Amino acid sequence: MSEVLLEFEGLAKSFGGVRALDGLDMRVKRGEILGLIGPNGSGKTTSFNVVTGIYTPTSGRVRFDGRDITGLGARKVYEAGIARTFQRSRLCLDLSIFDNVMIGNHARVNNGLWFNLMNRRGLRREVEDGYARARELVAGFSADLADRMFAPVGALPMIERRRIEICRALVSAPKLLLLDEPSAGMTHDETAQLMDDILAVRDRMGDLSIVIIEHEMGVIERLTDHCVVLSYGRKISEGSYAAIAADPEVQTAYLGVD
Repeated sequence: MSEVLLEFEGLAKSFGGVRALDGLDMRVKRGEILGLIGPNGSGKTTSFNVVTGIYTPTSGRVRFDGRDITGLGARKVYEAGIARTFQRSRLCLDLSIFDNVMIGNHARVNNGLWFNLMNRRGLRREVEDGYARARELVAGFSADLADRMFAPVGALPMIERRRIEICRALVSAPKLLLLDEPSAGMTHDETAQLMDDILAVRDRMGDLSIVIIEHEMGVIERLTDHCVVLSYGRKISEGSYAAIAADPEVQTAYLGVD
């Protein structure tokens, strides 16, 4: 088994005359946390959208777990073992914690009319199994949240919503988790708590790979094993946080240092 889980080979994506990704090469190893950073418009979220089947690349290849997944639709990518969160919350605020977490596992739930009408015992078992799985995930973040599985998420503070979003991504037992600015909208203290949560997730799921997009460099410094820096869709630096932070090209492109 290769140590590389995800690989971009010359990945490009254009929108009209705008080249959002421009020949990007990148690798994510099994079990590592990789930080993907760069200024606004550098192609970070576009790379997530290409991997997860929202966009089809203009050129280049995406390989995941030894398989070419270039151009696969979102459902096929999900079934292959990739899950993600979004910078802006996608939770259904009127629904409960349990409902929101289970939305992340919808493709594996039996939605057949015959099963739901006639196999009531099987349906009940499926719901009970789903509840146990969802509660276990939520309890890994907060015992208090796990005791309120049927509370609406709209009443929760931002950090709790972020935790539920991560649980929704994890419920499908992915091999790769993509986190798009998880600290957005949170205070410094909440961000520190969420970093603890993410590190705990990695400890519990040692073979899980994580790619995180973040503008908070303290988050990147603390969480990541490896970093890739983008500018105008191209990779301009790669290495440890200390190495990329000392790179003059990164300082110019990302930090505004002349």
